[in-house]
Amino acid sequence: MHIEIDGRPVTDESLRTPAFVNYGHFTAMQVRKGRVRGLGLHLDRLDSATRELFGSGLDGEHVRALVRHALDGAGVRDAATRVYVHRPDGDETTTVMVTVRPPAVMPEAPQSLMSVPYERPVPHIKHLGGFGQIYYGKAAQRAGFDSALLTGPGGVIAEGAATNIAFWDGTSVAWPDAPALLGTTMALIEPLLPSVRRRVALEDLPSYRAAFVTNSQGIAPVRRIDDTEFAVDAELMKTVARVYDAVPWDEI
Repeated sequence: MHIEIDGRPVTDESLRTPAFVNYGHFTAMQVRKGRVRGLGLHLDRLDSATRELFGSGLDGEHVRALVRHALDGAGVRDAATRVYVHRPDGDETTTVMVTVRPPAVMPEAPQSLMSVPYERPVPHIKHLGGFGQIYYGKAAQRAGFDSALLTGPGGVIAEGAATNIAFWDGTSVAWPDAPALLGTTMALIEPLLPSVRRRVALEDLPSYRAAFVTNSQGIAPVRRIDDTEFAVDAELMKTVARVYDAVPWDEI
């Protein structure tokens, strides 16, 4: 992993805040040939969350320059890149940490999800401190599932542990109308599909024909949630993939 903070190589001192302060936020991007799908959404996310958490914005051009610098420092054009925003106690300015790792792709195999009684706090922000998501995600894996599905009171479905989820009723793609993070991939493809927002609870699952999950790594079908089996709708997944593939890549 290549790490830079405010465009400089990390030191023990500069890592003190990221290591010990869990108040902050981030965005995760897949970079290919120095480009990102939905770059504007990532920059808007960082700016709005910085305003809410710290009371001032974060300039998108500054972020782009830091990401370009980190990619150049790592000597790569394809990467899984994250941008973390902190503000050390007593400081009036934020620090921006950029990490660069090898590219990642969503596994193509249909996923199995275990529902868990957990909702992320302040879910509209991609914040740090995802203990609950990690805890339940590992519990799901120990139980033989791929990941966890986060639900609220009454089994109302919100999101995956690290994904958004959508359901296909044969006519519409239904995105759960519950507090959740609006992922960039969801934000890019939702307007391009016959989408609706509606309440979806665990008891409603048998009424849906198929499901899929999305995140910055891509899209994958869902084959099972708890004991409810879903067929992989090949035509639906072709349509979703075609829509996603048509989304333009933005130069960083």
